Amino acid sequence: MELMILIIYASLCVGIFKLFKIPLNKWSVPTAILGGVVLMVSMLLFMNYNHPHTKLATQYYVSTPIVPQVRGRVIEVNQFAPNQRIKKGEMLFRIDPTPYQAEVDAKKAELADAIQAATTLQLDVNAAKARLEEAKLTMLQKQREAERYKKLVATQGVSQLEAEIKTREALSAKATYETRIAELEKTEKLLNSNINGENTTVAAKRAALERAEFDLASTTVRAPSDGYVSQPFLQEGMMAGRLAIRPVMTFIGEQKRQFIAAFRQNSLLRLKPGDEAELAFPAIPGKVFPAKVKGILPAIGESEVQANGTTYTRKFIDEQAMPLVVLELTEDMDEYQLPFGATAEAAVYTEHAHHLAMMRKILLRMNSWKNYLYLDH
Repeated sequence: MELMILIIYASLCVGIFKLFKIPLNKWSVPTAILGGVVLMVSMLLFMNYNHPHTKLATQYYVSTPIVPQVRGRVIEVNQFAPNQRIKKGEMLFRIDPTPYQAEVDAKKAELADAIQAATTLQLDVNAAKARLEEAKLTMLQKQREAERYKKLVATQGVSQLEAEIKTREALSAKATYETRIAELEKTEKLLNSNINGENTTVAAKRAALERAEFDLASTTVRAPSDGYVSQPFLQEGMMAGRLAIRPVMTFIGEQKRQFIAAFRQNSLLRLKPGDEAELAFPAIPGKVFPAKVKGILPAIGESEVQANGTTYTRKFIDEQAMPLVVLELTEDMDEYQLPFGATAEAAVYTEHAHHLAMMRKILLRMNSWKNYLYLDH
């Protein structure tokens, strides 16, 4: 950039010297050189501070790691071409559903059994009431017999042993009666145990079936949104699991193009949301795209610390961290079909020293035209 300014200034000096026929002597030449140095330094200082520029800009994008909800062997993969557009809901791949189908069938059988058992609960209550009534009558009868035998013992109508036997029978009948009461209470609780108007056992079995059906449906993995799969390497026969740190493919959804640029911290006081900006791409020589500052990220990643047992040293602050600024294009550039992650250089034009913004714009365009010139060797 400095070289460009010097070339422009030297061209102006040559033109002025020839136009006005200024002699080349020990006063005119040093004056022109000194003037160029002062002009260049002044312009650079004011322009860099008020209209910052960076070559560290890129288009960022958000990708979705595809991790299946269930584990199993991949039996089918939809063979999309690289970067082929995919509609939301299209199948990406399928996991062997056999064990999950078997689980669904088992849960359906359990639910049917629970529904059948729930329909017979009223009959169980009625039967429990009948058994309770029978036990009550038996208990009363045994108690009367025990009392009668106690009286007969006094008159020696029966032996003491026979009286004790009848007493034990009465106690046994009472225990049976209390057992029947507990059975009736248990059966009534089962009958009255409901959640949202449904028997709790049936509700639990239905929930288990829904979970099994969800797992079965999850064996078919579908596109979460419109987009494409970048680098489809998944093949049939591979194992896929629900481990989040091992996605089987990466899905890139359709999203608005946004850019992020790293600027020197010296210009932070001049940057604010809404400022005019421009982007120049190496992939599109000679073209500059208008943009605006959307925001400045509130944290610098290089200074992040976590409680991980590491003692930080001076190297932690040696790195010259740069704040990140989010830029948003104000002009459509879909016709150029740039891939996500394309790099660029950016310039921001603030409201301060606005007369120098033109120079920054000229320099940015000159850099853009320079993108035609490169050598691969």
